[in-house]
Amino acid sequence: MTDRKTIDAYTTRVAEYLSVPLPAEQIEARMAFAEAVAPEGFVLDLGSGPGADSAFFQRQGLRVRALDATPAFVDYARENGVDAHLGTFDDVAEDAVYDGIYASFSLLHAPRAEFLRHLAAIQRALKPGGIFFLGLKLGTGEHRDEIDRYYTYFSQTEIEDALAQAGFTIDQITTGMGTGLAGSYDGFILVLAHA
Repeated sequence: MTDRKTIDAYTTRVAEYLSVPLPAEQIEARMAFAEAVAPEGFVLDLGSGPGADSAFFQRQGLRVRALDATPAFVDYARENGVDAHLGTFDDVAEDAVYDGIYASFSLLHAPRAEFLRHLAAIQRALKPGGIFFLGLKLGTGEHRDEIDRYYTYFSQTEIEDALAQAGFTIDQITTGMGTGLAGSYDGFILVLAHA
């Protein structure tokens, strides 16, 4: 994700982003991901934001590499003990390295035309049987939100088909509603799958 307006929206809202409460469904899904990954496993937090999830995974005994395109988020994460790196979805180029990849409401910033390519790269970067978590907003189309972030929306069927096409097996799907950084109340989907 290299959309300048989206990065700028996050750059000026680090503290505000950290204050947005997670829906109960997301807290439960994050724990389910941590428990599904092998003990002391190596996890990529893809689109890690300021590193709150990465720090949680570290407390669960996982080894974490965080990747985000917003310099202010990467700086904040590093200052708080997270192995954070500046980069985009295109920087996922490893082969069978990670025990888990966690993409919580990050891939929704990628253009629809790139979604399958990113999923395929994630699948390759996971070890066989590796765990993948995907959180997205439900909906249709591509547009900017109230604070000018670029979003791509998918239906549940589109997400299931894309994951299957990329070689994932879905283990669990949770849907819900929640309020994000922009204040809008949106439907979301949380998927736990494995390579």
